[in-house]
Amino acid sequence: MLGLGATRDNPFTRSIPGLIGAGFLILMFAVCVLTLPWTLGGVRDDGAIVPRYNAGSINDARLPPFWAPGALAPGDSAPRAGEAQAPHFFLGSDAIGRSLLVRVLAGGGVSLTIGIAAALLSVFIGTLYGAISGYAGGRLDALLMRIVDVLYGLPYVLLVVLLAVAADAVVGEYVSRERERAAWIESKVATTLAAESKPSDKQAVRRELEADGELKRRLEDEALHAVPPREISQTGRTTLDLAVLFIAIGGFSWLTMARVIRGQVMSLKNQPFVEAARAIGASRRRILFVHLLPNLMAPIIVYATLTVPQAILQESFLSFLGIGVKPPLPSWGNLAAEGLPELNPYRSNWWLLLFPCLLLGLTLLALNFVGEGLREALDPRRQRR
Repeated sequence: MLGLGATRDNPFTRSIPGLIGAGFLILMFAVCVLTLPWTLGGVRDDGAIVPRYNAGSINDARLPPFWAPGALAPGDSAPRAGEAQAPHFFLGSDAIGRSLLVRVLAGGGVSLTIGIAAALLSVFIGTLYGAISGYAGGRLDALLMRIVDVLYGLPYVLLVVLLAVAADAVVGEYVSRERERAAWIESKVATTLAAESKPSDKQAVRRELEADGELKRRLEDEALHAVPPREISQTGRTTLDLAVLFIAIGGFSWLTMARVIRGQVMSLKNQPFVEAARAIGASRRRILFVHLLPNLMAPIIVYATLTVPQAILQESFLSFLGIGVKPPLPSWGNLAAEGLPELNPYRSNWWLLLFPCLLLGLTLLALNFVGEGLREALDPRRQRR
């Protein structure tokens, strides 16, 4: 009974938009994130194993949703109902015959995962940075806040592009050197065995060469001019793109959070319970992490909830511009970019743009509803009204 009463008295449960938003988010998480092993899994397509989101046939190109009244694919005189009614064509197909339903689910999983992970990174950095700045005060606080002001003035998209280019260069150099080192050591092993004119233990010769640091450095320097750089695999490229996007969004989205937490810490650090902790000899670290931060959980939770839609929107915007998630891996942003050219005077393949944008918009709206509901529930000043 006590639990039911507490639930009934919870202001969040009285927020109808918040409850609707929470229910929609649970549904989206279930159908997008939990289905990622299926949508990203491999299937056989024309004799090759490809990810399910990238499997399709040109014969199924631009199939409209079967429930769309009078919808015809370009060049058809009658609906291809038998093909379009397949379950994976429930939302139609794209320009090369891939299921839009599978791609929207996979894209939603990618966008939600990157957005949530980037938001958590942003909240962690902003909370720690703001708490240290607010509690330290004085010159350190002024210096840390000036750094925040400088970062506020930098162009966000340019920072992401520069970070991507730098990551490409670093990874490319590393992969190239690893290949050069292996190739030259193999060459030296073969040369050594030929000079001795006898079959020898290749592993023993290789270990001897690897132990010679000067020889390895010389071979690597020579290899720079003899062995061309190796191309990064598609899997490596995708992993690099996602890592850069995650770090870029989370690493530059914490500025507002830092200012909010700084202000909260400055208002709490002179409260009686903090003075009592100082009087009994508590260290600064203990005061900050044991006494102050637990009292900031309400604003941290609220702003974390409001940071997630910002991170998802930033990921979708960058992917729409082509500097976020790269095709063929889908996200809601690059799916919208692919669907935009399909709206033309000759034929409007509206489903290719509608469904990614619709799910993105509804998800952002639901996240904002939940954030506002949590703000109403956790802000004492609003509860007293």
